[in-house]
Amino acid sequence: MLLERIYDHDLAQASYFVGCQANGEAIVVDPRRDLDVYLDIAARNQMTITAVTETHIHADYLSGTRELAARTGAAIYVSDEGGPDWTYGAAFDGAVRMKDGHTMTLGNITVKAVHTPGHTPEHLSFLITDGAQADSPGFMLTGDFVFVGDLGRPDLLDEAAGGVDTRFDGAHDIFASLRDRFLTLPDYVQVLPAHGAGSACGKALGAVASSTVGYERKFAWWSHYVTNDDEQGFVDELLNGQPDAHAYFARMKIQNRQGPQVIGAIDEPLQFTTDQVAAALRDDTAILIDTRHNSEVHRGTVPRSLNVPGPDKAASYGAWVYDPESETRPLILLAADAQAATEIRNHLLRVGIDTVAGFVTTLDGLDLVTPKLVSPKELDTFEHRLLLDVRNKTEFADGHIPGAEQLSGGRIMWSLASLPREGTIVTYCQTGVRNSVVASALRREGYDVAELEGSYANWVSQSGAVAA
Repeated sequence: MLLERIYDHDLAQASYFVGCQANGEAIVVDPRRDLDVYLDIAARNQMTITAVTETHIHADYLSGTRELAARTGAAIYVSDEGGPDWTYGAAFDGAVRMKDGHTMTLGNITVKAVHTPGHTPEHLSFLITDGAQADSPGFMLTGDFVFVGDLGRPDLLDEAAGGVDTRFDGAHDIFASLRDRFLTLPDYVQVLPAHGAGSACGKALGAVASSTVGYERKFAWWSHYVTNDDEQGFVDELLNGQPDAHAYFARMKIQNRQGPQVIGAIDEPLQFTTDQVAAALRDDTAILIDTRHNSEVHRGTVPRSLNVPGPDKAASYGAWVYDPESETRPLILLAADAQAATEIRNHLLRVGIDTVAGFVTTLDGLDLVTPKLVSPKELDTFEHRLLLDVRNKTEFADGHIPGAEQLSGGRIMWSLASLPREGTIVTYCQTGVRNSVVASALRREGYDVAELEGSYANWVSQSGAVAA
């Protein structure tokens, strides 16, 4: 058996390639939309991708299930659990809809679907048996059910998908899934989750790639609640302290349920001259994405450009500030070359931003502006209407600048009505990166924004003040 984990550090998301080396068939679980990594693994191992599936209707990225099936001819398998509100849409009419216990066979390998609701009602985990080695499962792809040291959050439907108090039923469902499905497995079964540290799909995910049922049984925070049948204590602890959910998650949920548009193979981005970029910006027919670090942006950037540093977090930050449902203007990336532009574009594809038209390699010759900054020592005397902390609410609770209000960077562009149109808004995050992303988007919307130089970390080191 071949089992490979494909990890996207941008979104802290893992997909899996599972193949039978005896007959050359493979299945991909939870694929992203840029497909070369899966096609390369298949070609390198002389395998054919004959099946593609996903653990649930994802919220943090746009699924590549339909994309991969269209490219390879693989059969699609999706959950048919969770009730009518969580049934995949008409775009999946040709898919196999799986109930609990459904088994897929690829040569010597069997993949068994196990209904593990809680994070979402339709959620499936997959037990994998390598028939060439064993007659029982040795691996469980747990999706957003069990992470290393943590669990999938049950409040995401409330926070990002318009649900009302679904978190309580979800938390109780996770308890039952752990008790009846997970902890009944042998200790040796390897646990392979869909997310790692940095994901907003849980509150304390580990950075280790995998675990075992036995390790989680012994050391996970939740284990003593389940083994002692303390369901209410478990629910209270699980729901306490969950991080802010990004607003774009709602778009992902809808599109993934309906079925993401299949875009097919796409060419390299076109290279534009600065004259072409200047004309497009003057006519307001394109948006420039400044992909540099905020320290470079602060030395000068194009007016009304969006700062989306790339490629490492281009998907995460791009989805914060660009909503393809409300914005139709194409994007022009600042990138060193076609390869760099392609990498950034691929990250954006993962969150459904398909409007990259091309790239430009320099800003020389374009009109530039210098973003407004305020130092920590100037903050007390600097005239402003609002001091805005764009970090997560859990970071804010751990310490913040007195007088600041908190609104997570991933929610700000969907909360503009709560911000003052008159006066200056001073923004900060922890070190300045997220702050620069948010500030660029607010400036594009016409807000007067000053960034706190060095953000919270610099304020702590320079001001000598005590955080609230």
